[in-house]
Amino acid sequence: MKIIVAGGDGFCGWPTALYLSKKGHEVAIIDNMVRRKMDQELHSNSITPIASLEERVNKWEELTGKRISTYEGDLTHYDFLSEVLKQERPDAFVHFAEQRSAPYSMIDREHAIFTQSNNVVGTLNVLYGIKEFVPDCHLIKLGTMGEYGTPNIPIEEGYLEVEHKGRKDVLPYPKQPGSFYHLSKVHDSHNIMFACKIWGIRATDLNQGVVYGLETEETQMDPVLTNRLDYDGVFGTVLNRFIIQSTIGHDLTVYGKGGQTRGFLNIKDTVRCIEIAAENPADKGEFRVFNQFTEEFSVGELAEKVQKVAEEESYPTAITHLDNPRVELEEHFFQAVNTKLKDLGLEPHLLNDNVIREILRTVIIHKSRVIEGNVLPQASWK
Repeated sequence: MKIIVAGGDGFCGWPTALYLSKKGHEVAIIDNMVRRKMDQELHSNSITPIASLEERVNKWEELTGKRISTYEGDLTHYDFLSEVLKQERPDAFVHFAEQRSAPYSMIDREHAIFTQSNNVVGTLNVLYGIKEFVPDCHLIKLGTMGEYGTPNIPIEEGYLEVEHKGRKDVLPYPKQPGSFYHLSKVHDSHNIMFACKIWGIRATDLNQGVVYGLETEETQMDPVLTNRLDYDGVFGTVLNRFIIQSTIGHDLTVYGKGGQTRGFLNIKDTVRCIEIAAENPADKGEFRVFNQFTEEFSVGELAEKVQKVAEEESYPTAITHLDNPRVELEEHFFQAVNTKLKDLGLEPHLLNDNVIREILRTVIIHKSRVIEGNVLPQASWK
């Protein structure tokens, strides 16, 4: 297939582009490079040194003979997006190109507005572009499990059968997002569902859990292809942040009681889930929702796992509890369904000590790049 990966320079997008290219698909990347600019804004960095996108795709072509086209531009600019769609005529459009950090969206008014305008307007442009230029294109949109929040009932995959006053219906699962970022994803889901209904667009919404890990088989082929590894309080996800803290002699900082439970998956499963969605497209007019995670952990459980491996690697560390900068339940029920991707062939890579050890050893190599002041929270919901 011809597949566009929007946000293809990012943590999830880059390994996805390589994986799909290796599988024989014709891949093009769209990216506005804003994630790299955010490092400058936040005075932060990836622990792993990241080559330019041009260097990355050139190295990939040198190693494999496969060419990935690149387009630098913004999905909020419709004229730019239109030209790319007319030139590429994709069969699938993989949409990672959004501001992805809840803490970033909560820094202040400007960051909240940027997050929602960038994410919602960009996705609306993609919907109109598909309608106008490539109506058979399958939109594969990265959503988030955070759209659901932490309800006191099991979380279904997108829809819930409801009985009310003697009548039944299947309705979108209620959303309880926990940040302006998560709200932007809810707005996206509603807009995509509406576009599928009125225009007959086909779309898959992948409500992804927290992604951990670093490399895939493709990114390990050469140092120029390596993936980014974030650790700061804005973009660093919890497991990676704990691993980095352990290597620099910092306590593992658990927010609040540590009972906050979420769905998690390995980056290797992220790229496979995209492939599964692309090869099994939604029907015309269908808005399909998959819950994209493989395991559930609490923050406290992850801290204990990292502490154990770090001590085995001669990096003993303590676990401390910080006042939670977020407004969230710290002890709650969490049970979510995640069967649809497994039914289509996903074989999960589960979290174990060796996965943590692999990331930790990579961090040790590059730990001189850690800016220690960035490992604590920098944004407050309050």
